[in-house]
Amino acid sequence: MDRPLILVSNDDGYRARGVHELTRLLSEYGDVVAICPEGPQSGKSMAITVSEPLRITPVDDYKDTEPGVEWYHVNGTPTDCIKLAMHTVMHDRRPTLVCTGINHGSNASVNELYSGTMGAAFEGCTCGIPAVGFSLCDHSLSADFSTMLPYIRRVVEMILRHGLPEGVCLNVNAPKGGHIAGMRLTRACRGHWSDEYTRQTDPHGRPIYWLTGTFINEEPDNPDTDDALLAQGFVTVVPTMPERSAAASLLPEWLEQLNVSH
Repeated sequence: MDRPLILVSNDDGYRARGVHELTRLLSEYGDVVAICPEGPQSGKSMAITVSEPLRITPVDDYKDTEPGVEWYHVNGTPTDCIKLAMHTVMHDRRPTLVCTGINHGSNASVNELYSGTMGAAFEGCTCGIPAVGFSLCDHSLSADFSTMLPYIRRVVEMILRHGLPEGVCLNVNAPKGGHIAGMRLTRACRGHWSDEYTRQTDPHGRPIYWLTGTFINEEPDNPDTDDALLAQGFVTVVPTMPERSAAASLLPEWLEQLNVSH
């Protein structure tokens, strides 16, 4: 029987520790092709490159530590990586699964909308391929992913066995280090960032701004959202969709008045 073909990407760049933890684990389940940005691309969501040419470059650095994994980097965004993979490296091979991450930092709640890691997963989903993004709530470059790995195994095994509904992908987040209480299927909490910009000056005296801010959970008393469950020590699994049209049943009646014919 042919081994599954698993396409991997991330937004922290091909050198990031998280993606190598992921490729080593996934190589136990199938043939792995990893195509990642050549440098950090956090916050790119599903951005694509349209104003400059893209290059896809083979990487031989990991042949000894990750035998059997095909490695490439791209001078573009995470979504570029998936798109370019499908049109070049994959050729007539169609991935069984797209996995992205492991991201250094949380992609819970509204963060999934900004995340390049989830943007790559969404792109895989739009191609009709089962897709999942993995994130650890730890921004450290030397983050410890060991407690999360058994839960990644469980998710991957379930998807390989059962697939995913059409148009649905998964956003999986794990708490930082220590004891994990378990894993829960849940939903993203309603939240937003209180954006703040620190003003500085460049060497020429011109003003520049660095984005900072604080995440605000808009439903702090709800114990069943991803943000709350992560705080309780659970790995969270949120089914999500790149198709974001609101269900008609949720819309006010007055919107129907926008329907006109001539």
